[in-house]
Amino acid sequence: MNYSKFNRNGIEKMLPGCKNHKVLLNRVKYCVIFFFTLSMLFNTSCKKNYLDVVPDNVATINNAFASKTEAEKYLFTCYSYLPNQADPQVNPGLLAGDELWMDYPALRFWDVVWRIARGEQNTVDPRANYMEGTNGGTANYNAIRDCNVFLENISNLSKVPDLDVDTRNRWIGEVQFLKAFYHFMLFRAYGPIPIIDKNLAIDAPIEQVRVKRQPVDAVVDYIAALLDTAATKLPLTIINKGTELGRITAPIALSLKARLLTTAASPLFNGNSDYSSFKGKDGVVLFNPTYSVTKWQRAADACKAAIDLCTSANITLYTFPVPAVPLSPTTTTQMSIRNAMSEPWNSELIWGLTARNNTNFIQSIAAGQYDPVNAPKAAGNVQLGPTLKMAKLFYTQNGVPIDEDKTLDFTSIASLRTATHAERFNLIENYQTARLNFDREPRYYADLGFDGCVWYMANSPSKTDENTWNLQSRTGKYGATSSNPIAGYYMKKLLNWHFEWSNVQYQNYAWPEMRLADLYLLYAEALNESNSAPTADVYNYVNLIRTRAGLLSVQDSWTNYSNNPTKYTTQTGMRSIIQRERSNELCFEGQRYWDLLRWKTAAQELNGNVTGWDIRQSDPSLYYREIGFFSQHFVVPRDYLWPIRESDLLVNQNLVQNPNW
Repeated sequence: MNYSKFNRNGIEKMLPGCKNHKVLLNRVKYCVIFFFTLSMLFNTSCKKNYLDVVPDNVATINNAFASKTEAEKYLFTCYSYLPNQADPQVNPGLLAGDELWMDYPALRFWDVVWRIARGEQNTVDPRANYMEGTNGGTANYNAIRDCNVFLENISNLSKVPDLDVDTRNRWIGEVQFLKAFYHFMLFRAYGPIPIIDKNLAIDAPIEQVRVKRQPVDAVVDYIAALLDTAATKLPLTIINKGTELGRITAPIALSLKARLLTTAASPLFNGNSDYSSFKGKDGVVLFNPTYSVTKWQRAADACKAAIDLCTSANITLYTFPVPAVPLSPTTTTQMSIRNAMSEPWNSELIWGLTARNNTNFIQSIAAGQYDPVNAPKAAGNVQLGPTLKMAKLFYTQNGVPIDEDKTLDFTSIASLRTATHAERFNLIENYQTARLNFDREPRYYADLGFDGCVWYMANSPSKTDENTWNLQSRTGKYGATSSNPIAGYYMKKLLNWHFEWSNVQYQNYAWPEMRLADLYLLYAEALNESNSAPTADVYNYVNLIRTRAGLLSVQDSWTNYSNNPTKYTTQTGMRSIIQRERSNELCFEGQRYWDLLRWKTAAQELNGNVTGWDIRQSDPSLYYREIGFFSQHFVVPRDYLWPIRESDLLVNQNLVQNPNW
C-alpha cells in the first residue's frame, strides 16, 4: 500500500485522484441519506437533485468499497476535508483575532475571514462557514457524512474482501478520529451543535431529518468517547516515515481529547451565565449554567494521558542541534524556538497537517527583505504581519511582562536607542531602533522580524562572530518594499531557515496543528484551575517551555524582577501567567483567537485600537511613532459564538440561532 499521498510533499499528488473519486460520488450524491439531511438543513434546492439520483446510488457506493484500492480512495476523501490552516486567508485562528493585520483597502489577499476581526460577521452569508464550507470555511458536515459512509461500509466484513484485519482496524480508527475532529471544529465555533453519529435512512421521517442542536456537555462527551475509541485502533508512531507522515496516530487522538476537554472546562462553556436561558425549540437547555471544577480535573487527566503517550512515542521538546560551526548561545536558543515551528517533522510535532497545507505562501508573507542584493526579488505580498500589540506581549529579558519589570523601563517604547556590540546577536550593531526592541526575551527575536533586527539563516553571509543577515526596513532602506507589513513586524518564526532570496525557494513543512509545548501549557492550565493554588507540576510544565526559550523559571523571574513578586503563588496570578505564556509561545500558530474565546477574555482583548509603527517614514524619529489602523469592536456575548446561516433556520425549524445574532 502506497501512502506517499500523506507525506509532506506528496499530499497534492493524492488530491487529483481523491477529487475524481468525489466527483463520481457527488454525481449520485453518495447514496448516504445524510446528504438528504444536509440538503434539508443547508440547501433547499438540493431535494430535487437528490430524488433524481436515487436509482444509481447504491451501485456506486458498493463500487467504492469493492476493493482495497477503491476503499483507500474513500479514506483519502475523509482526509481531504482537513482545514488549510497554513493559509492565513482561510484560517480564523490567524486572521479573526488581534495577532496579524493588513493594510486596508490596499489588500493583496482574500480578506473574507479577516473581516471577522473587522466586525463584519453576519447571518446572511457567514464568513468562515464551517457548516457548509463557504466563505473560507470547511464543509464539516459534508466531511462527517463521508466519514459515516466510510465507517458503515468498512465495518462490514463482507465488503473490501482483500483488506486485512489490521489495516481495516487502523482505517476505522483514523476515520473515527477525523469524524471527531470535524465535530470538534463545529463545537469550538458554534457551541451546541447537531451530533451526526450515523447517516439517516432513505425513508427517515422528516422530523428525524430536521436535526436538533445538542447540549454542550452532550457534544463534548460524544466527541471524547469517539476519540477514546479511535485511539485504541491507532498506531503509537508512524513507522514508515518516508510514505505515511501526516496520518493519524494515538498521540494525536489523545492530544485532541486534551484540547477538547480543556476547551469544555474553560469559562465560555463551563458555568457561563450569559447563556443560561439559551434553549432549543424543545425547551432543552443547551448550556449548563453551573460551574464544575470536575471538568478541569477531567481535562488535566486527559492532558496527562496524552503527555505520557507522547513520551512513549519519543515526542520531546525540540532543541536546535549543535552545528558544525558553533553558534552563539543567543542564536542557538533562537533557533530552538524558531525550528520548533518550522523545522519539518521535528521531535516536538504531535500532529502536522499536510493535506492542502503547503506553507510556501505563508512563508513568503513572513520573509523580510534582509538580503540587500536580492531584495528586489520581493514578491510584493508581505503586507500581512504582526500587530504592535503582539510585540508588546512578549516578556522582557527577565521573563516578565514589560509593564511588570521593576528593573527595566518601557514607559516610552518609541524612544530611540542605538544597539551595542554586546547586543549584536539580537540587533544590528550601531543601528538605531525603538526602545521596545531592546532587552526582550529570546522569543521576541526568534519570532519577530523588524527594522534593526538580525536574521540568522542557513545561507547567511560570513560575519565576524557568525552568519547573520541584517534587516533594515524603514522607507529608503534596502529592506523596504511597497508591501511591508502594516505594523512594521514580520513573522520570522514561520520562515524555515533554509529559505534563500537568491532563488526564492522555500522548504515546506507540515503545519503544526498540535505540538508538545501546546500540550504542556494545556496541562499546566488545567492543573492550575483544578486546584485552589498552583501545584509543583503547574510550575514544572510551564518552566520546561521557559527553559527551552532561554528564560528563568516562573518563580525566579517574578520573585526577582516583577513589581508583583507573589503573583505566581495564587491561582488567579498563575492563570494570567499561563495565558500570557500561551500567547507568546504559540504566536502565529492559530491558537490565540480560540484561546481568547474560550477564556472569555475576547471582550477585553478584541476591543480597542489596532496599532503599529508609521512604516512610510524614513526618519527613525518619525518611523517609530505608534499610529492606529482600526478600532476593533467585539460584541458581548454575541461574538463568542459564530452565527448559523439564517436560511438554514428556515429550512430546519428545529434549529435555533446563537444568542444575539
